Amino acid sequence: MTSLDSVSTWLDDHFADLVARHQVPGAGVAVLVDGEVVDAAAGVLSTTTGVGATTDSVFQIGSVTKLWTTSLLMRAVDDGTLDLDLPLRTYLPEFRVADDAASAAITTRQLLCHTAGFEGDVFTDTGRGDDAIGKYLAELHGLPQLFAPGAMFSYNNAGFALLGRLVEVVHKVPYDRALTELLAEPLGLTHVAPSPYEAILHRAAVGHVQGPDGNWTAAPVWALARSNAAAGSMLAMRPRDLVTFAGMHLAGGLAPGGTRVLSEQSVAAMQAEQVTVPDIGSMGDAWGLGWTISRAAGGTVVSHDGGTIGQAAFLRVVPGANVAVALLTNGGDVFGLYRDVVQHLTSELAGVTLADRPVPPAEPGAVDHARCAGTYSDTIYDLVISQDDAGRAWLDRTPKDVLAEIGEQPFRTELVRYADDALIAVDAPNGVHTVYAFLGDDGTGRAAFIHYGRAVARAVG
Repeated sequence: MTSLDSVSTWLDDHFADLVARHQVPGAGVAVLVDGEVVDAAAGVLSTTTGVGATTDSVFQIGSVTKLWTTSLLMRAVDDGTLDLDLPLRTYLPEFRVADDAASAAITTRQLLCHTAGFEGDVFTDTGRGDDAIGKYLAELHGLPQLFAPGAMFSYNNAGFALLGRLVEVVHKVPYDRALTELLAEPLGLTHVAPSPYEAILHRAAVGHVQGPDGNWTAAPVWALARSNAAAGSMLAMRPRDLVTFAGMHLAGGLAPGGTRVLSEQSVAAMQAEQVTVPDIGSMGDAWGLGWTISRAAGGTVVSHDGGTIGQAAFLRVVPGANVAVALLTNGGDVFGLYRDVVQHLTSELAGVTLADRPVPPAEPGAVDHARCAGTYSDTIYDLVISQDDAGRAWLDRTPKDVLAEIGEQPFRTELVRYADDALIAVDAPNGVHTVYAFLGDDGTGRAAFIHYGRAVARAVG
């Protein structure tokens, strides 16, 4: 396998060129092998200011934050103050969604592996104070239950925002303080920013969004609402900090200096398969507690991606090789950069071939229009699947709520057959051909859900 010294040379020779080639304004990367780290940075933190990205620059990690939230809760498991399989109301008696039976039954474990079953994209801003996460619970009271708790996987941001409140209750401090005192400080991390108030003390990346002219410009908003902090709305750090956190998981819960952060049992439990994921080609094969689990050629990979307003993060960990790679970006062709950097490095260092993102097949075959067609709706999108006069399938996606507020535009693409009960988008905004699986039965032979990582219910009528 390639040595860490040769990785450092490769990054020096190629990283800046790759960042420029993929029109990424700025990026940072860090690689950990057997506890040792090398890192690199290139580009600018903001096209408005022109401030250069350095290895000490902090980028938002988005939903990779969910691994930190999970780790905080597993610390409570280690302390004996949390049982993952008791109803959540044991600890948060005020929790409820629209379905009373589900509200009484949902467990912490189901929230951690995205099987709680209620609709999961609620980004309501409840203020910037330490009470923001606590106040968020009231925003969930009307959420519909899509399926019985534990029945299937559906990625759930609201569930992890809710878990942020559980962190506060079991550790008896605000979420930001728990993250700093129980994870960042024991790990010896110096550039971890739970909110903009800490981020401004460092060289902080600004997200970039693509305008109608195709150019990338600085986003008008730096972070999403604090109510969603535990799900990934604002946590920022250096790539080096992120792989050091991953290194703790590789070391059975030990920090670099030997401090025990998590028990070996909790580290193993997080990486153990909890639920399989529908075949959509982009979210692994299964989910553990917090981690995505992929059975890649050459070994198992645990991972998580993150996306906020114009920033994208990628973390790949190969436990069998003691390797972790983190790539943090602030716009541009992030998936192309991921392919050329992260996929390359995991192959060279760990002998693991990460799967490419799915593409439409050359000969896709027939589409079952009767099963797929119709309208599917949740809090952030209306998705309409239709058939034209030539027999082709189309998706019209209309953003709502916070996505519409930040300027996301309606999107239309043709869909073709990808697999049994799955269609794939012909067009690829940001380089991603999204796969949509059609699951369940509404009682008339039509799919009950469209699933692209999160389940969206067919609209009534």
